[in-house]
Amino acid sequence: MRVAFVSETVAQHRGTGATRRIRRTAEALSGRGHDVVVCCAQWWDGDHDSFEQDGVTYRAVTDAPGEGRFAVALPAVLRAVDPDVIQATAADPTHVLAAKVASLFLRAPLVVDWYESPDTGDADDPRWRLAASVPDLVLTPSETVRTRVRELGADGEAVRVVPNGIDLNAIRAAPAREVADIVYSRRLDADANLESLLLALAELRDHDWSAVVIGDGPEREVYERQVRDLRIDDRVSFAGDQPLENRLAAFKGAHVYAQTARREAFPTDLLRALACGCAGVVEYHVESSAHELVEQQDRAFRTTSEQELTDALLTASEMDPMDYNENFADYDDEQVLDKYLTAYDEAKERMSWVEPAAVAGGVVLVVALLVVLVVLL
Repeated sequence: MRVAFVSETVAQHRGTGATRRIRRTAEALSGRGHDVVVCCAQWWDGDHDSFEQDGVTYRAVTDAPGEGRFAVALPAVLRAVDPDVIQATAADPTHVLAAKVASLFLRAPLVVDWYESPDTGDADDPRWRLAASVPDLVLTPSETVRTRVRELGADGEAVRVVPNGIDLNAIRAAPAREVADIVYSRRLDADANLESLLLALAELRDHDWSAVVIGDGPEREVYERQVRDLRIDDRVSFAGDQPLENRLAAFKGAHVYAQTARREAFPTDLLRALACGCAGVVEYHVESSAHELVEQQDRAFRTTSEQELTDALLTASEMDPMDYNENFADYDDEQVLDKYLTAYDEAKERMSWVEPAAVAGGVVLVVALLVVLVVLL
């Protein structure tokens, strides 16, 4: 099967949750023997319009991200690729509409992998409502994002949850490294909300604990200053960005993993830490899906207040240690890839139900909308 991914920005441009998910999925499909082409803005040197890396072909739609021509040029590139399935991201609604034009002409179903929850203002934007309604199937990493996409107008019967996968073999094989008792791991940006954890730890200063913060970002200095102000800098260390093998070793050696971010499409490091045997403590936030991973788990807690967070950290620290939790076997990379393949088959079946006349009408409608949107841009 030939799968064409559509994303102007990819992990080689900028590493985000969405771009890393594209790369993992594309390389996993290639590893299963599928033909994979990623249609994106060029990120490689030279004047050639395609580049192969790790079994995946990257095809340039534009010379660089942000040029504004991506949606216009995309249908022709997809026609040249001639895929069996098109999988687009929802980073830009005009890109979804352009992919739909190609989908209808090529009779290849359009699957949109909608990774982030739409912003609040998007609900009133007709472009986003179209982007949610035109795909044959929409995939989301969590129920939280699924709910937001349905609120934009997506058909509830055409939205499926496909979580991020993790390498359970690597987790089983990872050695334990006793870096700290409590681990927090995330980019330190405006949504990190590390202050909730730090305040809770300060309340437990009379107890014996150590904590490590893994990750970097624009708010790191703010949090380092807060640790000093709370006078817990002798127990909280900042490790910066760390490769996966180091993070797994820290999870294996820790007792508790804390997740307090305000916004999280899918907390992959929380999942890894839980599989490594950590007890999980999650602070609930409306725009974070972290609570979904712990709601049915005996070794995890969902908190909604500062006092609950403090109490949960103390209770979690008293749990028996584990070095592997088999409750998360369904999240293995191979099983998650099977979910993608099942989704592609379902999308093909859903498209086969569409009558040719409806397809022709849909082409005219979407092309007209795309022209209007391009003019407005």
